[in-house]
Amino acid sequence: MIEKAEFKRTRWSLVVDGVGLEIAAIHREGDGTPVVFLHGFGSTKEDYADLVRHADFAGRPFVAYDAPGCGESQCGDLGRISIDFLAATALEVLGRLDIERFDLVGHSMGGLTSLMLAHRHPEKVLSFVNIEGNVAPEDCFLSRQIFGYPQADAQIFFDEFIERARHAPAYASALYAASLKHKVRPGAVRPIFESMVNLSDHGMLMDKFLGLPCPRMFMYGEQNAHLSYLSYIREKGVRLAPIPHCGHFPMYSNPIAMWDAIAAFHRSRGVRNEHLGL
Repeated sequence: MIEKAEFKRTRWSLVVDGVGLEIAAIHREGDGTPVVFLHGFGSTKEDYADLVRHADFAGRPFVAYDAPGCGESQCGDLGRISIDFLAATALEVLGRLDIERFDLVGHSMGGLTSLMLAHRHPEKVLSFVNIEGNVAPEDCFLSRQIFGYPQADAQIFFDEFIERARHAPAYASALYAASLKHKVRPGAVRPIFESMVNLSDHGMLMDKFLGLPCPRMFMYGEQNAHLSYLSYIREKGVRLAPIPHCGHFPMYSNPIAMWDAIAAFHRSRGVRNEHLGL
């Protein structure tokens, strides 16, 4: 028997753009600015449950949830999922918790979703930690496989995607691949990937990212230090957070460094005091 739960597990029935959803979330009430986490493709809300283990976040309210078609969440029409759809879902979840302003953390697919959310509602986002979320065409090393390895059968494509991920020469690749089939419905893969590629190629994401009025940090694994835009965004005022011994997945390869970097970024702007008006 659990004597005291450190966060709540909740399910909400939502309708987004006419599509019925069952969203599974974990969240905690508390003092200070809420932290909103949006997970990446093939990940889940549990990537961020360890917030409760870190003293830097003691008492901070937070929410993380499984995106439609991922984890424990359900979607009535998987073909309707896109980054815009995921951003609209985020707004519905925030409304359920009466969260008006928040610190935003998004990884990969969740980073791109976060960017679109922050671009459309800058008044809500107090800071943004972008963990290798798409800001340029070169970021589609996973999602562009939907075009690089054409396959009409969704299940076959996903099975082959998992095998490619399993043997990718990067930290945590095999660990990531091991649970993919349990975390994503095959019918959600193509619409998500096509949306990510389309936005990365044509959505002027860099302009959107640099145009955000809130403080921004871009986190990346040391294996991806070759990204061509890193020095450029640093010159434009974006804080960089390289994570050692890491590729695309700091929450799997080096979670301590990830949490420390997020906490340091939040401390640098006095995030708790700002919310409380102190």
